[in-house]
Amino acid sequence: MPKPKPKDRVHITDLVLRDAHQSLLATRMRTEDMLPIADKLNRAGYWSLEMWGGATFDSMMRFLNEDPWERVRKLKAAMPDTRMQMLLRGQNVVGYRNYADDVVREFVKLSTQAGIDVFRVFDALNDPRNMEASIEAVKENRQWVEATICYTKSPVHDVQTFLRFAGKLAEMGAQSFCIKDMAGLLDPNDSYELVRALKSEYPDVLVHMHCHYTSGMASMAYLKAVEAGADILDCAISSMSMGTSHPPTEAMVAALAGTDRETGMDIGLLKEISEYFRGVRKRYSSYESAFTAVDPAVLLWQIPGGMISNLSSQLKEQGALGRMDEVLAEVPRVRKELGYPPLVTPSSQIVGTQATLNVLMGARYKMIPKETAAYVRGLYGKPPGPIDPEVQRLCIGDETPITTRPADSLEPELPKRRAELEKLGMRSTDEDLVSYALFPQVALEFFDRRDRKERPRAELAALAAAVADLLGVQEEVARARVCAPPVAASAWAVAARKDLTTGRADSWRY
Repeated sequence: MPKPKPKDRVHITDLVLRDAHQSLLATRMRTEDMLPIADKLNRAGYWSLEMWGGATFDSMMRFLNEDPWERVRKLKAAMPDTRMQMLLRGQNVVGYRNYADDVVREFVKLSTQAGIDVFRVFDALNDPRNMEASIEAVKENRQWVEATICYTKSPVHDVQTFLRFAGKLAEMGAQSFCIKDMAGLLDPNDSYELVRALKSEYPDVLVHMHCHYTSGMASMAYLKAVEAGADILDCAISSMSMGTSHPPTEAMVAALAGTDRETGMDIGLLKEISEYFRGVRKRYSSYESAFTAVDPAVLLWQIPGGMISNLSSQLKEQGALGRMDEVLAEVPRVRKELGYPPLVTPSSQIVGTQATLNVLMGARYKMIPKETAAYVRGLYGKPPGPIDPEVQRLCIGDETPITTRPADSLEPELPKRRAELEKLGMRSTDEDLVSYALFPQVALEFFDRRDRKERPRAELAALAAAVADLLGVQEEVARARVCAPPVAASAWAVAARKDLTTGRADSWRY
């Protein structure tokens, strides 16, 4: 992969293939809806395309019946001239807990082989110890290391705090810094100050901006960051932008046109890309949350858009959606008591779930999930600030939290996982092994669907006719869906009936 060099020109990374649909459409976009526009994306002149990592790995196996590794290969083949970028959760990889170092190393190696060029590595607590193994693995595989600063506001976070953290990342080999503003909290003035400090202290390290539009300030923060010397901006093509997504690509290209930092990108080509995704988005409308619009109230409770969707889902399942305001008010209290962690996966889930339970149980910390207790024990890393002593007592009693690197206490996982697959009599590739190590139950269910023998043509034809009749679609459309994934007829019938009763017209697409 050619090594990019800092230039006056601002570069754009588009997030339409990952974070945009994760923020707006519950991570449900399928590979088949990405490939038809791949040639134009490849010609657009992006610095990179973020198209993997985050929640995509889990969602593809769990909901879409797609092999995550195949998506990388297909998109890389379709866009050979564009860097493929992924979001890597440090020691959490693409999951929700710390995994052993052997899982981290093997994941990075296989991802590189599949076609990932840029690894954006982050840790939810900005604990560099949780990023060491990932960054070393990326360097060993000769790929681009983008080390991430999770941006947040609190009494224990300021520009100097982030600058000290950046220094550790630079020592570890960061080729670019990502300022990851997952809740849209970064205001224009702080954006300028932080970028200017980073560029002054580390002039040879690129600065890559990642801001969600939730508060409505992201475009202003980007322009001030460009003034301060930022090199790359994360955007989403306009039809998949704004709200809890990101600033629109075309708007940022137009805003910089004619300046000494212009992108050089073709607005006409970008318009064609936007029109394509405008049509694609309609097919996933049933997955859009009611909480994806711009809402400056995020500045008060600091909750990322994806976390809002999760909270609304949890409350809806409990018949308590009307108590959302109580939960939103409780989140900052829990966050303070847990030492002001930035709210991003998995800390956002930990804080959000605890806040929800505090509200629904009628007493604070009456129920404490194992993840909250593990966080207080130090198993997720070092909290940015001190944990409230009474909350610590409620969570772990008199136990003393660990102070070592959390992953140091983990035994290698892959030999054990390989033995489990062999005991089950399942054929598996190295990629299957890592998928299983990350998500055992989800992966086994996916393998079963993927590897099931093809059903007889007569059965498929009858099933297609039944699905077409049930959903009121053309039989050739139903046949295209039914014949692709090997799913039992009963599952199709249940899914189809659910669609008719819930109005989720797209959920039957495995």
